[in-house]
Amino acid sequence: MDHSARFLVVALLLAVGSLSPTSLAQAVHCDLQPVDPEVTYFTSQVPRGCVAHVPNATVEVHVLFLEFPRGTSELKLTVNMSKQTGVQPQEVLLVLGVNQSIFLRLQAPGIPLRLAYVPSRVFHEPLGVDSIHLPNITTKNQFLSWAGARGAIASVAELNDPQSILLHLDPAPGSPPPCSPESHKDMGDTLEWQPHTGALVQGCLLEGVAGHKEAHIVRVLPGSEARSRTVNVKVDVSCTLGSPEAVLILQGPPYLSWFIDTNHTMQILTTGKYSFKIFPEENKSDVDLPDSREGLPASPTPARTTPPRESCNQNLLMTLLQPKCANGTMTLGLKKTHVLGLSCDIISLTFWDSSCQAEDTGDQFVLHSTYSSCGMKVIEHVINNEVIVNFLSSPSPTRKKVQCVDTDSLSLQLGLYVTPQFLQPSDTIELGQQGFVQVSMSPSIPELTLTLDSCQLDLGPEMDAVELIQSEAAKGSCVSLLSPSPRGDKRFSFLLRGYMVPTPKAGILNCSVSLFLGSWGQKTYRTVTMRLNVVSPGVSGHTLVLPAVLGITFGAFLIGALLTAALWYIYSHTRTPSKREPVVAVAAPASSESSSTNHSIGSTQSTPCSTSSMA
Repeated sequence: MDHSARFLVVALLLAVGSLSPTSLAQAVHCDLQPVDPEVTYFTSQVPRGCVAHVPNATVEVHVLFLEFPRGTSELKLTVNMSKQTGVQPQEVLLVLGVNQSIFLRLQAPGIPLRLAYVPSRVFHEPLGVDSIHLPNITTKNQFLSWAGARGAIASVAELNDPQSILLHLDPAPGSPPPCSPESHKDMGDTLEWQPHTGALVQGCLLEGVAGHKEAHIVRVLPGSEARSRTVNVKVDVSCTLGSPEAVLILQGPPYLSWFIDTNHTMQILTTGKYSFKIFPEENKSDVDLPDSREGLPASPTPARTTPPRESCNQNLLMTLLQPKCANGTMTLGLKKTHVLGLSCDIISLTFWDSSCQAEDTGDQFVLHSTYSSCGMKVIEHVINNEVIVNFLSSPSPTRKKVQCVDTDSLSLQLGLYVTPQFLQPSDTIELGQQGFVQVSMSPSIPELTLTLDSCQLDLGPEMDAVELIQSEAAKGSCVSLLSPSPRGDKRFSFLLRGYMVPTPKAGILNCSVSLFLGSWGQKTYRTVTMRLNVVSPGVSGHTLVLPAVLGITFGAFLIGALLTAALWYIYSHTRTPSKREPVVAVAAPASSESSSTNHSIGSTQSTPCSTSSMA
């Protein structure tokens, strides 16, 4: 921009924390027009909201009502909590109510979060948290009723066209329950958000002023609560014609202080105290600034500037291209409403082989191909290709590598073992016995991550299901996560309670897993189950595992060998010598001869004790 004979006044009307965008249309000496400089801000004031103190809630509920002026907006949502507090809710339920389709990017590291939303309105990349699909409810009262039935509502906020939201879970001062929304509510430290449209930026060029000069004005309006706070202001000045003289005018309520981060030397005029990022000492301006919109800018007739224009968000559109592989086919779908909402004009959508073009199905463009055509490459059950999009606004095509897993060729196995060595699977477990569980996938794909989402043991309709695993974490003190097997199989152990009424006879072990490819934008969910026999301790007839069978077999063999050796020893030491002494024949009656004959027959038996008894 040429500054040679003009004085540029840019009114950056943003409010940080207690703000609402305003207009300088009534300025007397400057006919302000929209200009191009990018101005963004974060604030804790919402059009309507509330904060409640719920320190002992089992489920802490937060509700966000989001209004967007266009379809398929992108929203970055971050949920965090300071580690210094040491107090963390058992579960956090975040309920989203949106009026248009959005693409959600969620970050909630280490937070026990569950996200509830209407699936037809929210599209997202892998969330990393549990989700609840709500029925098609539309009114705010319906959302609040549903949320209030699940736990204690800690905050409610209504936001208009947010670009990013930061939700803090640290305990903050608030009113006791219930949470009753108020207009123009300052959410304090609980919530900060950035509008998608940015602040209203207007300016005018002043003719006849020598030198390169420009002034930037930031005006913050008073909020509903007059509390001390610091406004962070970052200014990046860029000019192609040398370094201009710059003035930064910061006007707001007297309880505000300013923290300034700038890449340019400039004169500072503020209400209240201010400090610089590189010089943290506080300073105070000696100039009294007007406390009105009209008093801040002044100039004669302005020159018209170009208003900002919306352009195609190509990067966001490319993230919506997520492949699915099933039944020997890779498929990608792109809804026309998303293309229109992102202000994009698409000339063509193809695979790497440009002859494979997308089909127009009425409401979306669909690109599909078998695994053996259109340039597909199959490497260890992973299907690879490239998507090429030609935009009307871009001279060169945009490319994106896509891949997905042929899940039809994958097999999941669930095994129960009664020893930590995982040697022999079993389908029987005793009450009071420790069970060892392994979830494995075949074939093993190194690039594919298997996540153990949940596992439970169902012991019949008369008993509650036993929760074992939830989001890769053990549920209860009787469950332990174990190190994976050498090939990466998921393992855990659990201790079955020893006494139950009624005594279960069988159970169903059920595990839900998700499969995620590192460069793949989607998760595949699978469920694997097995039936177990449950027996009481000491009950005979239940299946013996391999170590017990081998022990019994070896013991029986050893006992048999010892008995044989003992009998042989007795026989060899007590048998009659080979040369027998002559037997004296005693005359006897016929009956005695018969008796002697019987003795002679008895002496021919092989048992040693039988021979000695005849002597």
